[in-house]
Amino acid sequence: MSSYSGSPADLGRANRQRVVEVLQEEGALSQAELARASGLSPATISSIVRELESERRLERESSRRGAPLRLVPLPGFVLGFDYGHRHLRVAVADRTGEILAETTRRLPRDHEAKAGVSAGVELAKQLLAHAGGGLADVVACGMGLPAPVLAETQLVGSSSILPGWVGVHANEQLAQALGHPVSVDNDANLGAVAEMTWGAGRGARDLVYLKLATGIGAGIVVDGSLVRGAAGTAGEIGHTTMDEHGEVCRCGNRGCLETVAGADTVLRLLAPQHGSDLTLHDAIDAALAGDAGCRRVIGDAGRHIGVALANLVNLLSPELIVVGGELAGAGDILLDPIREAVDRYAIETAARATRLVPAALGERAEVLGAVALAAGRIGADTAVV
Repeated sequence: MSSYSGSPADLGRANRQRVVEVLQEEGALSQAELARASGLSPATISSIVRELESERRLERESSRRGAPLRLVPLPGFVLGFDYGHRHLRVAVADRTGEILAETTRRLPRDHEAKAGVSAGVELAKQLLAHAGGGLADVVACGMGLPAPVLAETQLVGSSSILPGWVGVHANEQLAQALGHPVSVDNDANLGAVAEMTWGAGRGARDLVYLKLATGIGAGIVVDGSLVRGAAGTAGEIGHTTMDEHGEVCRCGNRGCLETVAGADTVLRLLAPQHGSDLTLHDAIDAALAGDAGCRRVIGDAGRHIGVALANLVNLLSPELIVVGGELAGAGDILLDPIREAVDRYAIETAARATRLVPAALGERAEVLGAVALAAGRIGADTAVV
């Protein structure tokens, strides 16, 4: 067993946090089960359990000896907001990370920040009321945006990627409306955090989370840490040049990945056969039901995405690529062409070392990541981990 180089107090805090994490992940456990799951000694577990019981942080399911223990939710709520180009998803959780209520709403494409904030506050109030609280009971808030976010200023960093929010201190706008501080990050980064914490990426140290929707973005994790880059644009794989003579992208360049594989392109190519009212969900459902045109267009998008991913695999050699976002609902119709392109265009050893899997959390990944981002502000025993 490796030695612990911190002080005894640091070791005590780390052991306590480990117990809290295990109970958050596993639910109710007996002390013996808790010792096995945490890797801590029975004596250490007994000491931590006494401490947490004295603080009323733990409760036993019954009075019998060896009865399972569970965490007692602390007062207060955590809010998570996931803003997309056309949607808003809001979740409210308790301080142990359990989601209590969640909802989503369609928004006008590239909506203005003011409208997005107003909708977010309205939904948050509704969810809090459902959970038995109100804005006064909120202890932390997190939000994700489908755009680069400058770490130092928290400004949205690109006028072309999310024009309605550019130059806006997104966290300050929402914080003023809610009356609570708000942490903000790129939505793909939050999806990566969520999938590493609860989803398909658990246990991975080097991971790429790919979000495929109206836009295409990636959250990149290297040695367990998110990579954001100097301008907050790390992971903007949707603006990888695929054809320098191709269509003009909303970013101003030609032939970006989004112009050949984004949701808008998929729907535009299918409109002559399926009409202009076709949604991405409709296209995916039709493809899964066997529609040849929908399968072809989604498969072609997968091949383009795979070419771009092959370059990323060559550069980073991640152990895992997790594919999420709305378009990932097409399953192997999309994933098989991605895998084939990665295998063909990436360096053989890098491609062989990289696994590509579907996301486990679906379209909820980003809002769960926003909850995790928020809960990280509350401190040790209350963090969603």
